[in-house]
This record gives sequence, structure tokens and C-alpha cells, in this order.
Amino acid sequence: MESLEAVLFPVVCDINTYLSNYILVFLLVAVGLWYSIQTRFVQIRCFGEGLRRVFGNLSLHGKKHASGMSSFQALATAIAAQVGTGNIVGASGAILTGGPGAIFWMWVIAFFGMATIYAEAVLALETRKVDENGHIHGGPAYYITKAFKGIFGEYLAKFFGVAAILALGFMGAMVQTNSIGSTMQSAFGIPSWIMGVVLVVICGFIFIGGVQRLASVTEKIVPLMAGFFLLGAIGVLLARWQYIPDTIYMIFHYAFEPQAIIGGGFGAAIKTAISQGAKRGLFSNEAGMGSTPHAHAQANVEYSHQQGVVAMIGVFIDTFVVLTLNALAIISTMYTTDGILHTGVIPASIGKANLAQTAFGSVFGSSAGAIFVAICLFFFAFSTVLSWNMFGKINVMHLVDDKYRNISLTIYNVVALIFVFIGTCVSNDLVWELTDMFNNLMVLPNAMALFALTALVKQNVR
Repeated sequence: MESLEAVLFPVVCDINTYLSNYILVFLLVAVGLWYSIQTRFVQIRCFGEGLRRVFGNLSLHGKKHASGMSSFQALATAIAAQVGTGNIVGASGAILTGGPGAIFWMWVIAFFGMATIYAEAVLALETRKVDENGHIHGGPAYYITKAFKGIFGEYLAKFFGVAAILALGFMGAMVQTNSIGSTMQSAFGIPSWIMGVVLVVICGFIFIGGVQRLASVTEKIVPLMAGFFLLGAIGVLLARWQYIPDTIYMIFHYAFEPQAIIGGGFGAAIKTAISQGAKRGLFSNEAGMGSTPHAHAQANVEYSHQQGVVAMIGVFIDTFVVLTLNALAIISTMYTTDGILHTGVIPASIGKANLAQTAFGSVFGSSAGAIFVAICLFFFAFSTVLSWNMFGKINVMHLVDDKYRNISLTIYNVVALIFVFIGTCVSNDLVWELTDMFNNLMVLPNAMALFALTALVKQNVR
């Protein structure tokens, strides 16, 4: 096994580097720019409408639906998938590698990503299917077959489905619970295997309950977890209020002169800042990746544009609110005059896994900072596991014949729970890289279908 890992690990790393640096960033930026133009910048025109639809329907106790979800429940499920460890660990990695200016490029990517996710949500609703039991099935696999007829479309949809099951339902669950196990053990001293058992029991109960139980859980968890994190981040910013102007200045200044903080020549530094901001931003808000359309397809709305503008608010909350506040807390405590990273020299003890804990600990105290980040990571990662499991389940149902559906879903849930438990007990770099690789591979057929179905999206733009 060790020899196999030794062979596979560098190969998978090379594939991820090539895909993310040379294909996906440009492809997803192109999709976002394309749909911004084709929708007449719907993310600006309809931003107010999206806010009204989200916060006008916000409820922690939405009514149970015969099938599908309410618009807010679908958004909560999508945000649960978007707001994961990437908002804390991903933002930390982008700042450490690309400097504070990487956050500026995250904002740029998210702006265009709002148009992309609008298109994804519209297509998910326009191509979803309702089975004989009234259950709704929808997502990229369904609009890929709409975009490409015949055997090519079928195989492309199956390729997406397999990648989604592996990346989200299995390995994605493993890497998320790995963060839960490690942070809860370091913050509270709880053995990681005990957290694994607890998570298996809770997740198993929710997995078996289907869409309705998931909707009931996410509509409660998402507002509460976001509110808890925002209070903590705002507390840090209030304590460091005098450094906020410098923090904002550094984000914009180092977006265009990153070599002053991360070293190297201008060309290499600006490439690093942009690529880090783009990669981390794209896979934090998941616009264009093809994950969140599974949730938006479940929305009970009158017409697809309504859920499209709601989906845009998910990207806004993920990047411009949660991720940005985390970044501001880190930069204002670590990179300003009295911060330990203000010279751009990164101590060996600081890494992306503990940068946020160090930043919050500098204000709350090291122990309280570790506990706060551990609690946030628990809810962020836990909610992501729940949503990703549903997304994988939808692709299982798309791949197998109806007569094998029940046994296939049972096997899927059992395997997913095994990955949930294993993730809390081991740390395997190969699994993390494989998860990234299958995430990357999901983007390719999804982006192809988005371009091919431009006319269908434009028909639904208001």
C-alpha cells in the first residue's frame, strides 16, 4: 500500500497542478465572464431581488414539502456545501501563499461566479425530473444530457456522476471529518475516534431521512453557524479596529504589488497572488464546480429565475461575508505592524491549518481561539458532509437502473459512513489530493454544458 501511494501521490499532484493552474482557473473565469455578459450582469441587476427572496423567506422551521424543498431550504443546503473548511483553511492557505492581495482576486472571481451559479441553478430547475413517487432529481448530470444528445452526452453525464460520488460522497466526507477530528482533539482533548463514532450516528440518522430531513437540519444549522462565526470575527475586528484601514489597504495594494510581501520577482508574485485567489475562491464558493445545482434543483419556485437570484446570494454569503471576515481577522492580527507575519517571513510553526486559530487566539487567548475555530470548523465541515452526501446520492440514482436503486443507495450510505469514520482517525495526503482531482474533473463536463446551454439560460433571464 505504501509503495502504491508513493507512486500515485506525485502523479495525482501533477494532474491537480496542471488542471488548476492551466485549465480550470481560465475555464471558470471564462464561464463567469460569459454569463455576466449574456445575462446583462444579473449579479448587479438582480442582487436586491435575491436579497429580498432570501431574507424575506428566512425561517428556521420551514414547512415540510411533499417533495423538494422551499427556496430557502435549497439555498441553506447549497450554503452548507459551500461553507466548509475551505472558508477557514482555504483562505488561510491563499493568504500565506499569495499574500493579502489574494483576497482581492477572490472577490473578483466570486463576482463573476455569481453569474455562473445563477446559470447552474436555472439549468438545474429547467432540466430536473420528477419520478413516479414525486421525488425530484436534478443537477449537472441531467442538464449535461440535455446539452449533448446521444451516447456522448450519456457518457459525459456518467463521468460527472462518478466523479461527484467519489469527490463529494466518499473522499470529500473523509477530508471534512478529518478536520473535525483533529481540531476537536486539539481544542477539547476528545479522542478523534470518539468523534468518528458520534458523527457516524448523527450522519446516519440524517442520511436515511432523505431530502426532507436534510432540509430541516440545514435550514437550522446554516443561519446559526454563520451567525456564530460572524460574531467571533466581528469581535476580533472590533478589538483591532484601528488596523482595519491598513488591512483594507494591504488587500488592494498587495493585489497588484504582491512581491513586496511574498518575495520574488513581480511576474512570479502577481501570478501566485492571482492563481491562489482564483483557485481558493472558486473551490470555496463552488460556482461552476457542479455541486450546488443538486440542491437548487429541489426548490419549489414558480419559475427558475427566482432560484437563480437566490443562488447568487449563496456565493455572496460564502465569499463576501464569511470568507472575507475570516480574511480580515487574519490580516488585521497577523500582517499589520505588530503582527508576526508583517515582514512576510512565515515562521515554521505557522501553516494554513493553524493560521486562523493563531489569529483568533491573539485576541481571545490561545485556548479560546483554538476552541472557537474548532467549533466553527465542526459545524462548517459537518454541514458540508450532509449536503455532499445528498449530491452524491442524486448521482447514484442517475447512474443505476430503478430496480437496483434501493440496494445501491443502501450500499452508498454504508460506504459513505465508513469514510466519515475513517476521516476522523487518519490523515492521508493522497486522499486529499484525490478529492481535489475529482473535484477538478467535475468542472470539465459541467462547464462544457454551461456553455452549450447558454440559449436556455437566456430564455429565463428576467
